[in-house]
Amino acid sequence: MATPAEVLDIEGREVRISSPDKPYFAGLGVNKLGVVDYFRSVGPGIVAALKDRPTAMERWPGGVREDVVVATRADGRGEAFYQKRAPANTPDWVQTADVRFPSGRTATEVAPADLPSV
Repeated sequence: MATPAEVLDIEGREVRISSPDKPYFAGLGVNKLGVVDYFRSVGPGIVAALKDRPTAMERWPGGVREDVVVATRADGRGEAFYQKRAPANTPDWVQTADVRFPSGRTATEVAPADLPSV
């Protein structure tokens, strides 16, 4: 059974963490909440690196493992993938940026302005 979501206060923002006990780096014993704790511990550095820059997410829904295949545009198959577009349920307070790709297509991407956005 899935663990209920947790709501954390990060710099005054409520951030909902779904499935906090979900294994992310099973070989290291690190779960989703552990990854969130890591990002909080390196907050100033990660925000400085990402601030106001359109950011794609590398998603690993089944956790990070050596046997996982990352999907590419060429075949579209794989257990992990890149998500360029901001999710539909992105909170209003998360800064975004409209990006135009060489193909002429566009996307609205997350452009983190603060730690809760990361």
